[in-house]
Amino acid sequence: MQSALRIETKILPGNRIEINLPTETASTSVGQLVEVIVLLPEQKSAQEKQSILQLLEEIHQHRPIGRSVEEINRDLQAERDTWDN
Repeated sequence: MQSALRIETKILPGNRIEINLPTETASTSVGQLVEVIVLLPEQKSAQEKQSILQLLEEIHQHRPIGRSVEEINRDLQAERDTWDN
């Protein structure tokens, strides 16, 4: 009779995993060949991933309200004008 054991573990540095069997299982199965199946977490599909434009729009919605683009451009131009003098 085939038995199964479900154990969750974290991926370690170097893409390694370590599995520690319960003590009652380990003592009876030392030296036996086992099959390990790794199920990776589901990744978002390409359609679910946020586009860069959506990300920028979200960032701009949360930015603090301050100077307008025109005010910033005027201030930048005034600063650049002082460089020539």
